Amino acid sequence: MATFTGGCLCGRVRYSTDAAPVFSGVCHCRDCQRATGSAFAPVLAFPKAEVRVEGALTTYQGTGDSGKPIWRSFCPNCGSGVHDEVAVMPGVLMILAGTLDDPALMQPTMEIYCSSAQPWVSLAGERKRFAKMPG
Repeated sequence: MATFTGGCLCGRVRYSTDAAPVFSGVCHCRDCQRATGSAFAPVLAFPKAEVRVEGALTTYQGTGDSGKPIWRSFCPNCGSGVHDEVAVMPGVLMILAGTLDDPALMQPTMEIYCSSAQPWVSLAGERKRFAKMPG
């Protein structure tokens, strides 16, 4: 199994895990678009207890489509989003794939909130696609 390592733009926050991802996917929801400043958020999800994070993070709490909390953690120095947590998946930490030292390790298996996907986005490869969050 690969070791996943990464960090923020300025390097003050670093993380690593030897765990296998719980899932990997791309979220097209409007919150993820706004939070990333992009068209979607590619994430790798890991058991939270298996991820080591070094450095201070600031966390923004919002409300997900489920009506339950979502916590987005970012570096207070450079502003890079590092990871997200959602109340509907306790114990899971979603690492933003752009922060990986080797982003090529990201192999998304699903796309969620495709109903909010931008019409100019077309991702290569085969994966499960869901209009909203799968049940």
